[in-house]
Amino acid sequence: MSIDRAALARGLGQSLWYDNISRALLRDGTIAKLVSGGVITGITTNPAIFQKAVEGGGDYDGEIAALAREGLAAEAIYDRLTIADVQAAADLLKPVWERTQGKDGYVSLEVLPRFAADVAATVAEGKRLFKECARQNVMIKVPGTKAGVDAFRQLTEAGVHVNVTLLFSLEQYEAIAQAWIAALRYRMKKGFAIHTLASVASFFVSRVDNAVDPLLDQKAVADAGARAELLQLRGKAAVANCKAAYARFRELFGRDFDDCRAKGGRVQRMLWASTSTKNPAYDDLLYVENLFGPDTVNTLPPATLDAFLHHGAARSATVLEKQGEALETLKALAHHEVDLDAICRKLQDDGVAAFAKSFDTLIAAIETKRRG
Repeated sequence: MSIDRAALARGLGQSLWYDNISRALLRDGTIAKLVSGGVITGITTNPAIFQKAVEGGGDYDGEIAALAREGLAAEAIYDRLTIADVQAAADLLKPVWERTQGKDGYVSLEVLPRFAADVAATVAEGKRLFKECARQNVMIKVPGTKAGVDAFRQLTEAGVHVNVTLLFSLEQYEAIAQAWIAALRYRMKKGFAIHTLASVASFFVSRVDNAVDPLLDQKAVADAGARAELLQLRGKAAVANCKAAYARFRELFGRDFDDCRAKGGRVQRMLWASTSTKNPAYDDLLYVENLFGPDTVNTLPPATLDAFLHHGAARSATVLEKQGEALETLKALAHHEVDLDAICRKLQDDGVAAFAKSFDTLIAAIETKRRG
């Protein structure tokens, strides 16, 4: 008897989204099957995913050549390709969006990475992409940088669904959650509807352990007396960080959110991103099985989704469990002078730079194909 693990996750309050897209997956029915089978209820994209899709084969070559003949430059071609893919994915997800009354069924499209520090440009690009996609179940992705907080608030005030990405720390998350609440209250004051709006805060997971673990290893070498304790903390920072953020989520969207809730306002769900396990010594579902809970999303890359469907366990709302242990982990890290806030700031900066590099590589690949 097969186990419907996606249904078990939904029963715990979590939606599974797919962190992947390509023209091939849209054409061969892979994504359609995942959606119709109830496995995924949303899709996330980023420049690195599109880079892999375009460079991975010849699926886009004919369209790139045709658009080149129209005189379009590489960046304009990228715009056409990505919007077409997002529109196709949004159409597949529309029944989910309708069935869940706008809670799920979204596909995300990111603003250009070079706008990460420019509020006005991010807002203008976000509005343009939302209009060009012409689908109500599209989320525009903006990074949770300092500029991104303001851009997110303005886009929400304008009625654009937003996925705020590259959040790593409690401080970064709280700024975004507060911006969501402020934007809803702005719309309420202006007499605009808020029940139609949705947003997610994409909180990154595995990259935190990837950054913290080497520091713990270094400290263990330098301090033999604390070696055992330091090594015991390996692989624990990321989940503890998520549980602390989720605890703050529950506080922010408690009674103080009742004024928005009364008008149909939705909580801004937490989305766990970067949930593939990078360290082969760790369980392949470390960042999945420990983060189930109400009002959450986990966006899974293909291998992680396959692993969860094959042998995953979803028995309880684990993000709510062992909160005391998570707090002790964070205290221990601070005691050993692991500055998690500084690490998270660097991770966000590095994330923006990595997406910018992927975008530049993608544009170069399109340019090569464009020239034939």
